[in-house]
Amino acid sequence: MNLVWLVLLLILCIRGYTEGVLNPEVVNIGAIFTFSTINGKVAKIAMKAAEQDVNSDPSILGGRKLAITLHDSNYSGFLSIVGALQFMESDTVAIIGPQSAVMAHVLSHLANELHVPLLSFTALDPALSPLQFPYFIQTAPSDLFQMTAIADMVSYFEWREVIAVYSDDDQSRNGITTLGDKLAERQCKISYKAALPPDPKATRDQVFNELVKVRMMESRVIVLHTLSKTGLLVFDVAKYLGMMESGYVWIASTWLSTILDSTPLSSKTADSIQGVLTLRPHTPDSKKKREFSSRWNHLSNGTIGLNPYGLYAYDTVWMITYALKTFFDQGGTISFSNITSGTALVAGELNLGALSIFDGGQQLLKNILQINRTGLTGPLRFGPDRSPVHPAYEVINVVGTGFRQLGYWSDYSGLSVASPDTLYAKPPNRSRSNQQLYDVLWPGEITKKPRGWVFPNNGRHLRIGVPNRVSYRDFVSKGKDTDDLHGYCIDVFTAAIALLPYAVPYKFVLFGDGLENPNYNQLVYKVASNDFDAAVGDIAIVTNRTKAVDFTQPYIESGLVVVAPVKKLNSSAWAFLKPFSPLMWGITASFFLIVGAVVWILEHRINDDFRGPPKKQIVTMLWFSFSTLFFSHRENTVSSLGRMVLIIWLFVVLIINSSYTASLTSILTVQQLSSSIKGIETLITSNDRIGFQVGSFAENYLSDELDIPKSRLIALGSPEEYATALENGTVAAVVDERPYIEVFLASHCKFSIVGPQFTRSGWGFAFPRDSSLTVDLSTAILTLSENGDLQRIHDKWLKNKVCSDNSQLGSDQLQFQSFWGLFLICGIACFLALLVYFCMMVRQFSKQFSEASPSSHGSSLSARLQTFLSFVDNKAEVSKAKSKRKRGDMSLDSNGREDKSRNGSTRTKQTDLPSEI
Repeated sequence: MNLVWLVLLLILCIRGYTEGVLNPEVVNIGAIFTFSTINGKVAKIAMKAAEQDVNSDPSILGGRKLAITLHDSNYSGFLSIVGALQFMESDTVAIIGPQSAVMAHVLSHLANELHVPLLSFTALDPALSPLQFPYFIQTAPSDLFQMTAIADMVSYFEWREVIAVYSDDDQSRNGITTLGDKLAERQCKISYKAALPPDPKATRDQVFNELVKVRMMESRVIVLHTLSKTGLLVFDVAKYLGMMESGYVWIASTWLSTILDSTPLSSKTADSIQGVLTLRPHTPDSKKKREFSSRWNHLSNGTIGLNPYGLYAYDTVWMITYALKTFFDQGGTISFSNITSGTALVAGELNLGALSIFDGGQQLLKNILQINRTGLTGPLRFGPDRSPVHPAYEVINVVGTGFRQLGYWSDYSGLSVASPDTLYAKPPNRSRSNQQLYDVLWPGEITKKPRGWVFPNNGRHLRIGVPNRVSYRDFVSKGKDTDDLHGYCIDVFTAAIALLPYAVPYKFVLFGDGLENPNYNQLVYKVASNDFDAAVGDIAIVTNRTKAVDFTQPYIESGLVVVAPVKKLNSSAWAFLKPFSPLMWGITASFFLIVGAVVWILEHRINDDFRGPPKKQIVTMLWFSFSTLFFSHRENTVSSLGRMVLIIWLFVVLIINSSYTASLTSILTVQQLSSSIKGIETLITSNDRIGFQVGSFAENYLSDELDIPKSRLIALGSPEEYATALENGTVAAVVDERPYIEVFLASHCKFSIVGPQFTRSGWGFAFPRDSSLTVDLSTAILTLSENGDLQRIHDKWLKNKVCSDNSQLGSDQLQFQSFWGLFLICGIACFLALLVYFCMMVRQFSKQFSEASPSSHGSSLSARLQTFLSFVDNKAEVSKAKSKRKRGDMSLDSNGREDKSRNGSTRTKQTDLPSEI
């Protein structure tokens, strides 16, 4: 529709002209602004000054003159289009403007068709894409960077939500959308958007109605993105409504800084904007900038002050000039071509023949984008995204009739008190510790950072839902003669509230009929539906509840456990077998035999202690293996392989002995409890009935997660019901959260927790989604934990609530899983020793067999196998050298020492048997 409207307007304004090639002495540039606005007034003066400076040097454009024609759009989109068409009739090669992004979206279509570059330093809508509008160029940083700066400020002051008040036009609306995206990247958000009519059409009543809504919101951080007339009206109404007092935060976009720079403030206006934060485009200090600033009073006759957009206006004219100079140096000429062959406008037919295209527009656009010079605003250069390089802003705090500069923001290093110009030579650093601003004087003339939010509806008391329990009243209970609430959970909440740096008005509201424990899921859903502002009590943090509300940091650990009747175990005659499980006993015995057999194989050929008749060898092997249990084996090992295996095995035996002794000591000295139920696994596989507490999430967990039929689940309401049901066999076990069970066991020592805890959770306080209190109370709970107050509250209510006679049931037997690594090492050592020994035997046998009977290679395989086994079974021959050494060693033993065994028998001590490996 915009394009159709544009074509119709074109027909009304076109006066046809013929195609031709021109070499004008004057190069025409158009400018479209609303001259009654601050930026319009400043831009008009700055552009005319630039025109004079360009024309003062004829060499710049090769003797040609630059002519800037100004058109006042007077806030009218229609007049903006008329002005653009008039420029096209006068062979305009570029247009500066329009001032608003609304018209930039429209006129960019015209620029695309006629190849006329459109440059604007005030239409900064981030949605004006260079892909869609290639001939539109923003010569000042777009609102994308301004909104990023505001998002960084919100994150810097640790606020989570803001309210956006904006004019409902393209630039403001798209800017706020960009702000929402940038806040989301920092885990913040816009909680409410208050749209006003486009500037300057907003009335006081419209502003009043919107700000009344804003005042009822929870957030007190307000971002105002509009233009000067609407912006000042908003602050005037906000002052009237008491919204410029302490507790509020106002952040205005760059429109406010232009007012501060260019116009004097009345006392009323100054009073209505005290403490506001705003941004100003940063332009680096330079000799050119200082000289132009000193000329400004003469240029403006003191009618208006210079602001950064005046500098951008001046530089924009020079950008076009530099591009034209390059264009002419490249041999370019200014010429126009008809867009169509042309037909007469007769009886409703359209005549488009007069429309012309700038033939050199594409080359001129390319030259503009390739400019690399320095102007009043700093480097005149565009990045790959066609935005000016190094966008930066100054953070301004309005104080009195002036302002204080708090620091800078740049896309290079974020917030800093150092000028961005000094940071570009250093590596970028956007770390949290490097983000800095000077102290702010906030609305209400306070220096302490505002909290950024209040309780909605003008701070009414929060309605805190509390479960009206009939059992386990140590956690939550109501006084007998008063309405005061007591208990562990209540004390934790009040202690956390006391740590907050602000007052929280609240009142407790009991939930439940007082006849049985309420359903906690229903209590949580009351918070989600805003019937309660929060819920405090023994509320477990489980998945289905976290989908509806936000929970604070857990203040106590919880989780489901099984409690069952137990009986004391008396020591029996077979208590010594209990330290090991049957599997452990079997594997240990097997390894005794395996190690004995391996050592016998390794020692049999070279050690007399392991030789003799078969019966004796079997007895020796068994005796040796089992005697290692007590480290009392008499047989020496002489081979290196045998010693290696024995050392590893003795280490394994040492660990097994120590573990057995410790476990047996525990079994014989610590009271043992026994139950047929070993944990939740036993209950799942059985058909026993299971008790649970009324209102607990245990019922849903048992039925939904563990697939236990609901017919097996029995609802119980109090510790007395637990005990009765367990004693008379109504239920085989009770499943409940650990804090309740610990209180229950304090007075019922005949029951005990069996098996491990099988869920992990905690108790927390529930708040509606995105409530600011959630984070602050979580921080307070962590503080209570760190300073010891949380433990003191626990000790006050629950310290002596665990029966000393109860101990958690579990298997005290040592399992094979605890020792399989040791057995694996020993097994590998035995295997490797046997493998090495076998290879050596094969090698020795092959060598001896080939030397003894060279002609016997053709003997059968069975004969060779029998010969090999006989070779392995025979005692190894002792070399003469070793025999002599042995006799020499024995002669040194003049006393003929003998080792005496315990039963009185003697055997000659072996000194140095041959060691063959």
